[in-house]
This record gives sequence, C-alpha cells and structure tokens, in this order.
Amino acid sequence: MGTEIFSNLNWLAVLVAGLAYFALGAIWYSFVFKNAWIKHSGVNVNDPKMKKGMAQTMLASLVLMIVASLGIALFLSKIPGATTWMSGAKVGLVAGVCFSATGICISYLYEKRPWMLHIINSGYNVAGCVIAGIILSVWPK
Repeated sequence: MGTEIFSNLNWLAVLVAGLAYFALGAIWYSFVFKNAWIKHSGVNVNDPKMKKGMAQTMLASLVLMIVASLGIALFLSKIPGATTWMSGAKVGLVAGVCFSATGICISYLYEKRPWMLHIINSGYNVAGCVIAGIILSVWPK
C-alpha cells in the first residue's frame, strides 16, 4: 500500500474530528458518568499520584483519538457517496462497535472488570467514533 491513500484526506477534518472525540470525553467522564466511572474503575481521584503526568496522558489520548479519526476517514474515503451525516454515523458506529468496544470488552473480560465499566468506556468510544464519522463525512473535501 502506497501513501496515495492519504493524499485525498482532509487533514483539518481529521484533526477536528479527533478534537471533538476528545471533547466528548470531557463531558462523558466529568459530568455524565463521573461518579459511576470513579466507582467502577477503582481509580482514586484524590490520590496525588493519579494527577502526576495527567497532561501527558491527556495529550497521548488526544493523539490516539486523532489516529482513530484518521482510520474512520480512511474508511469513509473508500465508500462512494459517503458524504451525509447518516453515512458518517453508520461508519462511526461500525468502527466504534466492531473495533473500539469489542477491544475494550475483550480486555475487560480477562481483567474481570465490572460490566458497568464495559458500558461506560465502550459507550464513550462508540459515541466518539460516531461523532468523528459525522464530522468527517459532512466536512467539505
């Protein structure tokens, strides 16, 4: 595979989709599922060690969300006519469920994590992929 697959991508749209995915996390984990996530993840948010390196962790997660958005953009580029919000939502849903959610749940099964944590974290990644898919599909090429 050559690099020409990347030449038709709108890199600004990929960046914005990744940023939107990241922003959803701020809402998801700070407001919507904050208490449930804290309870089921076992993270002690008052532990000073948890706050150490948080900027690097957040930057790394942003980079990974941009990479996920890049993957969705590549999928969309191979689907003729995928320029509506619905086509983006469908591709994002497939990517979110088939790749993100299953990957998380496979790991969590072996780690014996609570089912609520599966739902919270998988749900976030599915929703993030859907949002990224919508942005990438409707953004002018």
